[in-house]
Parts: sequence; C-alpha cells; structure tokens
Amino acid sequence: MTKNLLARPSAAVTLATLLLGATACGGSGSDPLADSSKSSGGGGTVTVGSANFPENVLLASIYSQALQAKGIKVKEKFNIGSREVIYGQVKSGNLTVLPEYNGSLLTYLKAKAASSDEAAVNAALLKALPSSLTLLDSSAAEDKDSLTVSKATADKYNLKSIPDLKGHAADFVAGGPPEFKTREEQAFKDVYGLTFKEWKATSDATANALKDGTVQVGDIYTTDPRIISLNLVSLDDPKHLFDVQNVTPLVHKGDLSDKGVAALNAVSAKLDTAGLVKLMKRVGTDKEDPATVAKDWLSSNGLV
Repeated sequence: MTKNLLARPSAAVTLATLLLGATACGGSGSDPLADSSKSSGGGGTVTVGSANFPENVLLASIYSQALQAKGIKVKEKFNIGSREVIYGQVKSGNLTVLPEYNGSLLTYLKAKAASSDEAAVNAALLKALPSSLTLLDSSAAEDKDSLTVSKATADKYNLKSIPDLKGHAADFVAGGPPEFKTREEQAFKDVYGLTFKEWKATSDATANALKDGTVQVGDIYTTDPRIISLNLVSLDDPKHLFDVQNVTPLVHKGDLSDKGVAALNAVSAKLDTAGLVKLMKRVGTDKEDPATVAKDWLSSNGLV
C-alpha cells in the first residue's frame, strides 16, 4: 500500500502543528518560495527544502546542518507544502535538496518497479526523473505502513513478524484507516495466509486502540512516535507486503558539490527507522525544536 508521504497529514502532524509554525521556516522569511535564486554549479548557496509535516522538516534540518558542517552555505526553505508544490521547485532548481521517500515518489511519477525492492525502486526512479534531477544514497530509514501490536500482545503470543500471526489472526481484530481493509485484506490472505476476525476503521486512533485492546493488530506508520510512547511493536514483514519507503535525498543536478554529496550520503549511511522513531518522539511527542533534535543526532553520529 503506497502512501503519498509528501501530501498526507500524519499522526505526527496533529502532534506538532503548533510547533511547526514557530520553528519550521528556519528564518527564511514569511514566503518560503519568494526567493527563487539558484545555487551555482555546486559552489554557491545550497537551498534545502521540506514538505509541510514534522518528519520532513526534521530530515531537512538534518541535511541542512550536515551540509553546513562541511562549510557549505545553506538557505533553508522548510514547511513549503505537498509534493505537488515542492517537486516542481526542485525540478526547476529553486530548491537544491529535498528529503524524499522513494516508493511514494515513484508512484507520483507514475513509474513502475518491484515496490518491495529498494534497488529496483531507485533504478526505476532514476529512469523516470527528468534530466535536471537525481537521487543520492537511500537510507535504511523508512516511513511506511506496518502491522503493529501492543507489547503485551507480542509477548503473550511471541509475535516478532507477520507470519507469527498464523494461528492467531482468526481471533484478532485488525484496525487502521477506512481503506486499510479494502487495500490489504486480500493481500494478507494471499501473501501470509491470514484471515482476521474483524476489521475496524480506527484511523488516527489505531495506536490507542492497540494499547487499550479494542484491536489486536493495526496499521501504523513505522516512524509514528506513539510506537515508543505507547510501547507498541511493529512486526517484521519478510515477504514485503508493504512497499519500500526509504528516506532518500532528491537533488537538482549540478547544484551540489562533491563535498555536499558526500555529506548527505554520510547521513543516509547512519539513518535507520529505529533512530528516526526516537527522533520523531522528541519532535512530535516531547515538542522539541526539530533543529535541536537534528543537531543532537548529527553530533551523536559524528557528522558535525
């Protein structure tokens, strides 16, 4: 189930909307698209943009500070909008770098690939992108759908991966957004041989429904900070029922130096899903400044 990550409101949005209004623009002015100046052949100012949800702002701040640590001049244009707005800004060169999600971007470009394979998705993306754009290294971090259970349920039934639900699914209620049943019910039968007792449309309350036992399994994004705060467990998906969604820098060609490319690839080499969940807890639940959280992560990983 591919989601449009640069267009959807996530659980983190509802947790951090007020925070963004105060912090996301990075001092770039009231209109994040007002200055359309481009960087110059990798030697001028690099403009780092972000979509308008907290996770993307955090990732953009990590990219920005990683570049600045290498002596690269950076302009921040955060919290711009959805992919329909921001993609064109990278394509035109008004933005140099954008944190993207490879599976969602591939769907947006209406290209096809084996969605469960990172290398295939990125290869298809490189073919589908216009000549002005390219990708840097993908990180292991993914913001994707996951089948998630409470820690109590995981311990009781020794659940670590989706196949472990065999023999239990018929007694379990599955929760998620209204479209979850329509999109995935048959896939769970075909891929894992699972038939759930009932499906409930729990939407953004899915995490709480797992915690209070209203549902036993639920569709939760893998970087939702409530995975930590509510002590939930995302089950491994060995057959890749859910599409890949690796955090990947999208770059306007020629506007980033080799030193900048190396800096962002170093970020991707260190960033994983578990780490991103912890960062998002600080931003979304604890209401910390994304720039401060980004700096702490970069420092702890030796990147500044």
